[in-house]
Amino acid sequence: MSEIASVSLAQPLDTIADELGRSFEEFGFAVVRDHGIPQSLIDRAEEMSKQFFDLPEETKRKYHIPGGGGARGYTPFGTEKAKDAKVHDLKEFWHVGRSLPQDHALAEFMAPNVWPEEMPEFRDTFEELYAAFEKAGGRVLEAIALHLGLERDFFAATVEDGNSVMRLLRYPPLEGAEAEGAIRAAAHGDINTITLLLGAEEAGLELLTAEGEWLAVDPPAGALVINIGDMLDRLTNGKLRSTTHRVVNPRGEAAYRARYSMPFFLHFRPDYVIETLDSCVDPDNPEDKPESISSHEFLLQRLREINLA
Repeated sequence: MSEIASVSLAQPLDTIADELGRSFEEFGFAVVRDHGIPQSLIDRAEEMSKQFFDLPEETKRKYHIPGGGGARGYTPFGTEKAKDAKVHDLKEFWHVGRSLPQDHALAEFMAPNVWPEEMPEFRDTFEELYAAFEKAGGRVLEAIALHLGLERDFFAATVEDGNSVMRLLRYPPLEGAEAEGAIRAAAHGDINTITLLLGAEEAGLELLTAEGEWLAVDPPAGALVINIGDMLDRLTNGKLRSTTHRVVNPRGEAAYRARYSMPFFLHFRPDYVIETLDSCVDPDNPEDKPESISSHEFLLQRLREINLA
């Protein structure tokens, strides 16, 4: 079996596009180095994330928005669960989304951000990281477009002012003999276009291969793990795979400490219609493709399935 691609975004995109594409077709995942997000910013954001989650429970819950679907602010431990899962995931998180002026045409789809008043530097740090994630994600999408035989900038208009969300994520430490190997986030696929993940070097992230085996994802420190979401899978009629993945507790000492990560869920614009690309339609079976749907309607469907709407 071939391996998950690990490529440098510092290389010309036309030299890495097909290696990325091959990995996304086979695994739905790839590892990206030299992604352009400064390590100093990553370090600052990781420290600030830990500081927030260390706040008292009643302080954090001030920023929970009932009925908000977890789109902004704080979502407490034991709220989200994977599609068809019987128990909630063992995690708490904070969401930062896009800030749009009230008169923007897409403002109705995106709630305003909230910021913890106890941490005055929180907003600047995570707005900077959000922008850096978006820039790195745009470059990955350019490579995907090249692999698919599209114009290099094909995806730029599809994600402009998209409903992308950055998640600060904490899996609290577990206790007891059952901690080692426990499932912290149940098997699931991501809803969005692509996900960019910082913090996966802590053991535990696994993907389900086409052969039905769990494969550990083990990136070098500071690298991004990229995976295909359901929206891009749908757009490409399954050519690029949205792969089921999970987070398990590692063995040994790491099983008993908290785990932190920061995924960026890059989304299409809410009004973008996900309609199978012509190049991804089987000419012998032209009707064998998913129905067209707006990315917003698709998002709402999936949020209901995971208990966030």
